Amino acid sequence: MTVLVGYVPSALGEAALRAAVEQARFRDEPVLVVNTSRGDAYVDPRFAQEDDLARVVRELTAEAVPHTVRQLMRGRDAAEEIAEIVDTEEISLVVIGIRHRTPVGKLIMGSTAQEILLRVPCPVLAVKAD
Repeated sequence: MTVLVGYVPSALGEAALRAAVEQARFRDEPVLVVNTSRGDAYVDPRFAQEDDLARVVRELTAEAVPHTVRQLMRGRDAAEEIAEIVDTEEISLVVIGIRHRTPVGKLIMGSTAQEILLRVPCPVLAVKAD
């Protein structure tokens, strides 16, 4: 089994990564770091740059946590990518970062976190940034 973390290069992503490391240690499982973008914009602040992912790998290596990093750009949103991975691999837990949104903001923009919670069959740990 594996702990999957939806990573974005932000305080939310860092909080999710820390929680995933804690859960991986507790469960004695590796971590799968997933960073994704639809690829439909010139700039996507959620798509990690090479130095962001290199830092994540250094941190996980320093923590002695077995890990894999996947960066996907296949025209699908993060919830779709994560749901497919959960459906095809042995994932015990999904860890995501969440932020507060107004009800109107959720209505207009939707919520990736909500879609993940509703789509995946395994437990989901939603964490907030400090």
